[in-house]
Amino acid sequence: MPLIHEDAFFMEAALKEATHAATIGEVPIGAVIVAEHQIIARAHNQVEQLKDPTAHAELLAITAAAHYFNSKYLPNCTLYVTLEPCMMCGGALYWSQIKRLVFGASDPKRGYQSCSNTILHPRTEIHQNVLAQESNELLICFFKKLRNTIL
Repeated sequence: MPLIHEDAFFMEAALKEATHAATIGEVPIGAVIVAEHQIIARAHNQVEQLKDPTAHAELLAITAAAHYFNSKYLPNCTLYVTLEPCMMCGGALYWSQIKRLVFGASDPKRGYQSCSNTILHPRTEIHQNVLAQESNELLICFFKKLRNTIL
């Protein structure tokens, strides 16, 4: 399977996680971690559910993958996430030494690139805008619905 098709395939799995997050009232961000063409970890935001500001999809997926390998390093893994990781998640990606980061929508206000392009490990390959439109639409619909509920 060519890499571009593989990236879209696994980003679809991350979008499913994001959709699940939205159904339970969480900001719709989903993540999967892949090793050797298989999903080894899935997660979605659980900030509200766990009352934990660090319960981002990326961090939960990194923790699950680290447990899977019984290692703090993930040098042969790819993280697929529907939104550009924040600074906190970027730092965790640095320390996990993730091989590849593939994300959908950019986050110009809170994404890691808004503060520093150097927060990720220097060997991490970055691919952005994979299914970005679908990722953006999920976020826009969620916040529009949330605003309408509040008003």
